[in-house]
Amino acid sequence: MRRPRLLALFTATVLLTAACGDPENEKGPAEAGPDRVNVGVIAILDVAPIYLGRDKGFFKDRGIELNLTTAQGGAAIVPAVLSGEYQFGFSNTISLLLGADRKLPVKAVVNGVNSTGVDGQDFAGLFVKADSPIRSPKDLAGRTVAANTLKNIVDTTVRSSVAKDGGDASRVKFTELAFPDQVPALQEGRVDAIFVVEPFQQSAVAAGARKIASSYVDAAPDLTVAMYFTSQRLIANDPDLVSRFTAAMKQSLEYADAHPGEVRDVLGSYTKIAPEVRAKLVLPKWPAEVNRASVETLADRAVSDGTLPKKPDLAALLP
Repeated sequence: MRRPRLLALFTATVLLTAACGDPENEKGPAEAGPDRVNVGVIAILDVAPIYLGRDKGFFKDRGIELNLTTAQGGAAIVPAVLSGEYQFGFSNTISLLLGADRKLPVKAVVNGVNSTGVDGQDFAGLFVKADSPIRSPKDLAGRTVAANTLKNIVDTTVRSSVAKDGGDASRVKFTELAFPDQVPALQEGRVDAIFVVEPFQQSAVAAGARKIASSYVDAAPDLTVAMYFTSQRLIANDPDLVSRFTAAMKQSLEYADAHPGEVRDVLGSYTKIAPEVRAKLVLPKWPAEVNRASVETLADRAVSDGTLPKKPDLAALLP
């Protein structure tokens, strides 16, 4: 009695295996069920394209079920990507250069956000009080500038503004303050200048602060400010997923760049920026490709100002 049952079970197993191996029954990644992908982001204007791309179905079309997890900054996102908690992450260019210098196994896969490249009309700026004696960046020598993170992209780009204006960039001092705290600190005279991005730039303008430089523009033409990255392990283990995520992200960036009105709308889904403020924001540029020349320039400037000990291997870091 036992042998016929075993034979029947074996026969069923063979038939099932044959059916699974039949080319007509094979399924691609999207058909087999979407890959669940967790991406570490920061709840700021810069990442609007990925939210827009998710809403438009660009990731779903490529077999990706996208989950966006907000973090305080790159300091939390990088280790989470390396541990596999996030498959991809968003980080500014200097943070990724610092990671490359420390031999962290990370690699940028697609562009994140760029400066507008237009002086005085960028999504970030260097501000002083309206009645400040500081008239231009060179006057910041010996003065204190608020930065959201020390020894990072603010240091390097603000020093670029000072040097471009003929000042002694090495004499600029920085103090760490979160973006929401910078305008009050400027008004109270606790700092001489602040460097803020949107929407905090609008807060500075509303408070009567005076813009003396567009430091991202001064650092490099059309600066690639941030990128999306992943771990070398994921690239080795699932190159197809990396390729599909990259393609969806490029489509998202291109769409965001062409539809500024929808960018302003989607901001309301993941930030608390009021509609009247969203309407005034200076939007960055979202090209699909990394501006490699700007990353080279930024790396050289970071080495010159001591933020980076040496220039890392950019070919290994950049897509």
